[in-house]
Amino acid sequence: MNVHPWVWGLTVGVAVVFLVVDVFVIGRRPHEPSMKESGQHLAFFVATAVIFGLGVWFFAGGRYAGEFFAGWLTEYSLSVDNLFIFLIIMSKFGVPRQYQQSALLIGIILALVFRGVFILLGAVAINEFSWVFYIFGIFLIYTAVKLASERESDEEEFKENALIRFARTHLRATPDYHGTKLTIVQNGRRYITPMLLVLIALGTTDLVFALDSIPAIYGLTREPYLVLMANIFALMGLRQLFFLIGGLLQRLVYLSYGLAFLLAFIGVKLFLNALHENELPFINGGQPVGWAPVIPIWLSLTIIVGSLTVTAVASLAKTRRDDRAARPT
Repeated sequence: MNVHPWVWGLTVGVAVVFLVVDVFVIGRRPHEPSMKESGQHLAFFVATAVIFGLGVWFFAGGRYAGEFFAGWLTEYSLSVDNLFIFLIIMSKFGVPRQYQQSALLIGIILALVFRGVFILLGAVAINEFSWVFYIFGIFLIYTAVKLASERESDEEEFKENALIRFARTHLRATPDYHGTKLTIVQNGRRYITPMLLVLIALGTTDLVFALDSIPAIYGLTREPYLVLMANIFALMGLRQLFFLIGGLLQRLVYLSYGLAFLLAFIGVKLFLNALHENELPFINGGQPVGWAPVIPIWLSLTIIVGSLTVTAVASLAKTRRDDRAARPT
């Protein structure tokens, strides 16, 4: 896929403009968005992603459009899983509802920065070392097994990492929030606010999730441009989704299993890709493995859409049964 530099600059520039405007508006008017506001913004970002995918189809062909849609849906589903952790962090730190939007927006910007770095590193590694697909594949399969084996109680816990504990121990902190300020001066001394601890928690969580999402999408496309845009579109609607379906997230009880299946599938796909480009001397004498099956992008997209649909339907059906069983007779 030949992407001209001006196309890179234009699309990334438009995304940056969206974020800058959003930051400016949120910074001046922190509030809890209404369902109507969240729905309108989310519909706009989803429609924009679909239009972008259709544009890829028109200018570059169905293969690359399929890769974008597969990558976008995968990144979006992984980002929804992020929301569970975001909800736990917001509850853990007692973030007032009117300030949650600002914290989420900054967390999303940090996620874009981290993922941008990993996208660049991943592209360099893939170009230089074809065997990196073996590592990506094994890592995703390991992550899938770990995700599927986690207990529900594990998902509801949030353990402060070393960076947060260091900040609590070595920095003077106020017990109360002071708007969206990260630090304040009291009695001539500088103090951090709980908002700074929240951003540290969101940023470090984003960093961990980027380790999963980047290898996953490189299993669906090798085009850094598509990888970047899929991540941008997936993260752009995340803040609105947080307020729009916060209660619904608790009903997606099988989401971890659906994501585990997706990661395992992409991990296997990466491993098969590595076999086709094998250069390791201890595997088939350093020659490509011709018998390894090729998974076309249309099949990958079908499996992704199908698994997400089954996960959502099964989750909602279970919670509906549980609700009926809990009602007094």
